[in-house]
Amino acid sequence: MILIDDKIISDDVVEQQFVCNLNACKGACCWEGDYGAPLEEEEKEILEKIYADIKPFLLPEGIAAIEEQGVFTYYKTEEEYGTPLIANGACAYMTKDENGVAQCGIEQAQKAGVTDFKKPISCHLYPIRIKKYEGFEAVNYDRWDICSAACDLGKKLQMPAFRFVKDALVRKYGAGFYEALEGAAKLAHASPPEPPEH
Repeated sequence: MILIDDKIISDDVVEQQFVCNLNACKGACCWEGDYGAPLEEEEKEILEKIYADIKPFLLPEGIAAIEEQGVFTYYKTEEEYGTPLIANGACAYMTKDENGVAQCGIEQAQKAGVTDFKKPISCHLYPIRIKKYEGFEAVNYDRWDICSAACDLGKKLQMPAFRFVKDALVRKYGAGFYEALEGAAKLAHASPPEPPEH
């Protein structure tokens, strides 16, 4: 366990290896699961402001779900707000490329210069999940069987999960936090000192 300010970081965040392998999973995290992507309070307002701009980048069924449920919805079981879902369980903001790989319509709009908002931070951070508690935040590595190919690729490339999501961690907590985490990871994996000679 690593403690940085008021964040408690699971050892798995630095020990597990992960690199998204879209060729294998086709972006299944966008359509699998029972809940939409968790949203932070300010992201709810952002989605309300940018919806008209990102709408042209979305699928018709996604637009229908959003216009029926709203740009976000409340999930009682999870006790948090998230993106709405299409009837088949896919995120309403999901699109697909010509190869059938899921993409984020919000991110496609951002790449086109329509909005500065990349996508919900929970999506940008995955496989890292953040849970807020009174007085601290828990930063955990999320295990999901649909990401087995990402784990395999991460091991092959020797890429720790926290390094894979560096940009998202800097976006969420700032460069200072990431540098502290990098330092803690190096310290945790440093070779033990040689015993003194007698």
